[in-house]
Amino acid sequence: MDDTGDVALERAQTVERLEPGALGRWWREGLRTALLRQPQWLELQSTPTVVALLVAAVLLFDVLLQRLYIVGDASFYWPALYMAWLPTAIMAWACWCLVPRPSRPAGSGSRPGSGLAPSAAALFAMLFAQALVLALALALILVPMVHAGLFDGQRSAIAVGWRWAAWLLPLAWILAAQWTLIWRASEAAPHRRGLLMALLGAMLIGNAWLQPLRPWYPVAPSRADTDPAPMRLTQESFEDQAATLDLRLASIAPRRAGAINVFAITYAPYADEDVFMRESKMVASVMAERFDARARTIQLVNHRATGRDWPWATVLNLQRSIEHIARRMNRDEDILFIHLTSHGARSGSLATSFSPLTMQSLTPGMLKAWLDAAGIRHRIVSVSACYSGSWIEPLADDDTLVMTAADADHTSYGCGRGSELTYFGRAMFDEQLRSQTFSFEAAHAAARRLIDEREKLAGKSDGYSNPQIRVGAAMHERLAVLERQRKAALH
Repeated sequence: MDDTGDVALERAQTVERLEPGALGRWWREGLRTALLRQPQWLELQSTPTVVALLVAAVLLFDVLLQRLYIVGDASFYWPALYMAWLPTAIMAWACWCLVPRPSRPAGSGSRPGSGLAPSAAALFAMLFAQALVLALALALILVPMVHAGLFDGQRSAIAVGWRWAAWLLPLAWILAAQWTLIWRASEAAPHRRGLLMALLGAMLIGNAWLQPLRPWYPVAPSRADTDPAPMRLTQESFEDQAATLDLRLASIAPRRAGAINVFAITYAPYADEDVFMRESKMVASVMAERFDARARTIQLVNHRATGRDWPWATVLNLQRSIEHIARRMNRDEDILFIHLTSHGARSGSLATSFSPLTMQSLTPGMLKAWLDAAGIRHRIVSVSACYSGSWIEPLADDDTLVMTAADADHTSYGCGRGSELTYFGRAMFDEQLRSQTFSFEAAHAAARRLIDEREKLAGKSDGYSNPQIRVGAAMHERLAVLERQRKAALH
């Protein structure tokens, strides 16, 4: 190899050699820029090795930090690592547009106090040095808050304030630090700097708001840890169920003459969440206490704890209950109240689950057909489920009141494992009809306001559930008579 080649090789090796403390100097200047101060570019190496190490440090720290933000067990999703490279490539391109050529010979640094980056690679490296400092500072504040439970979905206004502050304030700090650095580091035209700053800002906000793939996801507790032992199917259990249905139907009292009688059915077909069983029991108690339906109520419930007390919530049991009640009531005078509580689908069907049984899901059309066939004129149908607004049109008529926990396009709230009651059941029945009013329409109007407030406090992300109600003109008159009757009876 000639002398020229030796000199070139020696120069390349010198350029790639990582000097002691080189990364520390970058992070020190990254801290200065995080505090909105000008960086000192002198003595900062922006060789490929240094840049690669700075980028790798940020990506590795981000993976570790995402894990710290999850309380409890988490699983690693490695394909999410691919997502990190697109923002990195866009940032590299933006830096090249801002500092397309070194402002002076490589390695000479910038004029002291100018704040100008000596090269696009140097600006790119400084953005990553700044990012690591910012991420570390925010982690020291936010991770203890996460583990203290300040972001666990509490309903208080303080908790909601913490969540918004924890999202907006760090974002504002990062944008201010990043934009200040870019504006000072480039001699590009102001419109170009502004455009590229807006691009990087939009990318940062979009990443925070849309939350693309993450490297870590919480692991839900196994069903073995949260559920009781599965129901055991035996011949005795089937025979007991048949006897339970017959006994409960036989115990429904005949109507009392001289008044509008209310008969009630609650239907809770989803066994995997206790909230539906609790809501069925609560609504039945409200109908018994406030509308004199104690001896005229049947609960159909899918749950291991109620198998000996109440019939299963199957579509056949519901149909048989409607037919039996029709024979006990005056079908032209009395009112049949039905409360359905479960998860719901956009198609209108109610979710049904009671392993190891396989059961058919209830739809509005099925319920409408059974009520019509039974000849029951006056009906109140309450549907506490996501997308339950789809039940309005199939069931509505002049003699029917239909009310739902949501419209046809939104989820309802409060149907998870940790909920005591759904938001709709709690507001409509436990708070309004139990003590405030005998009017279903007034109770629904008040419940709408309460649910709106509580969903906002809880941080419901897909919009207001928007509970719906449709009251036929004849049913409105019938309920007004019932309201006067109940007021007179209890006062």
